[in-house]
Amino acid sequence: MNRYPLWKSVLIVLVVIVGAIYALPNLFGEIPAVQVAPIKAGAPWDAAPVEARIRETLASAHLEATGFERDPDGLRILFAETETQLKARDLIDAALNPDPKKPRYIVALNLLPGAPKWLLAIGAKPMYLGLDLRGGVHFLLEVDMAGAIAQRLDALAADIRSTLRSERIRSLGIARQGNTIVARFSDPTTAQQARTVLTKTFPELAIDRQENGDETRLIARLTPSAEQKIREFALKQNITTLHNRINELGVAEPVIQQQGANRIVVQLPGVQDVAKAKDILGRTATLEVRLVDDTPGALEAALAGRVPPGTELLTERNGRPILVKRDVVLTGERLTDAQPGFDSQTQEPAVHLTLDAAGARIFRDVTRENVGKRMAILLIDRGVAEVVTAPVIRTEIGGGRVQISGAMTTAEARDIALLLRAGSLAAPMRIVEERTIGPSLGKENIERGINATLYGFLAIALFMIVHYEVIGIVSVVALFVNLVLLIALLSLLQATLTLPGIAAVALTLGMAIDANVLINERIREELRAGVSPQLAIAAGYDRAFDTILDSNVTSLIAGLALLIFGWGPVRGFAVVHVLGILTSIFSAVLVSRWLVNLIYGGNKRISRIRIG
Repeated sequence: MNRYPLWKSVLIVLVVIVGAIYALPNLFGEIPAVQVAPIKAGAPWDAAPVEARIRETLASAHLEATGFERDPDGLRILFAETETQLKARDLIDAALNPDPKKPRYIVALNLLPGAPKWLLAIGAKPMYLGLDLRGGVHFLLEVDMAGAIAQRLDALAADIRSTLRSERIRSLGIARQGNTIVARFSDPTTAQQARTVLTKTFPELAIDRQENGDETRLIARLTPSAEQKIREFALKQNITTLHNRINELGVAEPVIQQQGANRIVVQLPGVQDVAKAKDILGRTATLEVRLVDDTPGALEAALAGRVPPGTELLTERNGRPILVKRDVVLTGERLTDAQPGFDSQTQEPAVHLTLDAAGARIFRDVTRENVGKRMAILLIDRGVAEVVTAPVIRTEIGGGRVQISGAMTTAEARDIALLLRAGSLAAPMRIVEERTIGPSLGKENIERGINATLYGFLAIALFMIVHYEVIGIVSVVALFVNLVLLIALLSLLQATLTLPGIAAVALTLGMAIDANVLINERIREELRAGVSPQLAIAAGYDRAFDTILDSNVTSLIAGLALLIFGWGPVRGFAVVHVLGILTSIFSAVLVSRWLVNLIYGGNKRISRIRIG
């Protein structure tokens, strides 16, 4: 009656043992470390002289490292305390990068698992700590969807211009006006030909025809479904771009995720310099190719304040003014790769670009039709447009291979290639929320959270033992098993534990012991009714199960709602809450009954249960 079959007992023991093993890494904490890697990801480098330089720098500052770890991608220096780690990071950065404008190495803060290697080898890792427990920088970015649509319309206007040119359909001008693209034609017949071609080539556009005096206009608008796709793409593209940019700069374990319809959360653990973090987020460059307006007298008029319509006055790298057309021939969206290198003829530093098929075709057509004219290649960094080079088109350029050079150093060529490789933002973004959490505050949050959970557990244990005696001790052991299994699940899933998550752990303890209270009180009622001890134990667990299940299912529904619709701290709370419900059912029902069976199940003629 009150004895489990052998297979069930073995299964329960195995689950508890496996849970204890995978929860164990969390006892060892994390080791503060400084991560050093070459500025160019994947570049070959010799770690030995770098390590020697770091050892010398730390020794001169009387800072002690607990160890050095090498791997193909970099070098990690381990420290005993966070304060030593922060001091060492600044010293190492200054020693390896004497010129901040031309850094050679990435020096980033990191936290490494302190668990033994045999645990890490079987995949047993500690829980990932959230920003409020680890320290770092948090940003909430809002994507400008109107800007995304405007950028897409600009690109479509350039594509329409190229398509009509290839079909030999002459227009009087094509330009974006607000959220429309207006194409002007001299007669209705030509406009109808253009409409037929554009409707077939650009299904995302709804095209209307309009007569305007002596000319016919085609008004193109994005369809609602196309606008929605652009918004979704803008968000995904910006997230991908931020991932590439931050990963290539070596920020350890960044968190970049969507929040709502138009916002992105960026968390940079270990980064305490807000200005540097903003620089990381903002330095995503875009590339534009435009034609230069070399009309006689146009540049002089622009310098006098009379900029001709459809042009923009910019500055070349050598400081000379240049007048470029606003119409964008090609954008960085057509770029598939960017690598630093050297000009094969002049041996000057250069950036070699590779275009996709559509970009190669556009570039070939533009260079063929503008031989003898100048073409400006613009790099837009932090919202500022700079003309990198403006060469004269000598001949048609095909094949999709383009080189930009001129007045740049090797480091600048490398940085430009890095920025272009990271991709362009599909839409502008602005920071709507920012906060910095220091590592000392994170450490204090961890200590307070652990203390709250520990004191809560001890108070519950004391109450249960005093109130229910031996059965109370069984309930406390089951509660401890529940805590171990919950931590093991969080570690296995590599879930992020936040301060609200610790609150959910404390809540889980209360809910788990509530199930044991129901069982214990049911056993008491059966004993008061004169039922034998063995029958009382069986009836207590069997008849309390339905109540326990109903209670936990309703809590699970609320937890799943928080998990599905919640964001940030709410989601962190919900993850722990949902997992805690699952482990509490297992521990409160199966584990506690197994323990009770071990104590009382072997004696059929037992006369008394110590249940208070």
